[in-house]
Amino acid sequence: MKSNYANTAQMKDLMTVPPMTAAQHAEVMRKRIAQRRMVEEARDLKYASGEPFDKR
Repeated sequence: MKSNYANTAQMKDLMTVPPMTAAQHAEVMRKRIAQRRMVEEARDLKYASGEPFDKR
């Protein structure tokens, strides 16, 4: 899970930058979905190989 404190932008910068366009938002969401799918596929491959995640 991502930390809420990962963004170190100043409040002034956040309030003065124009909002994202629909195209920018779509690109960000496509990247997030692609990254999530890669992680899910890696997890599924690891699970299918019979290796448990936490062998503590």
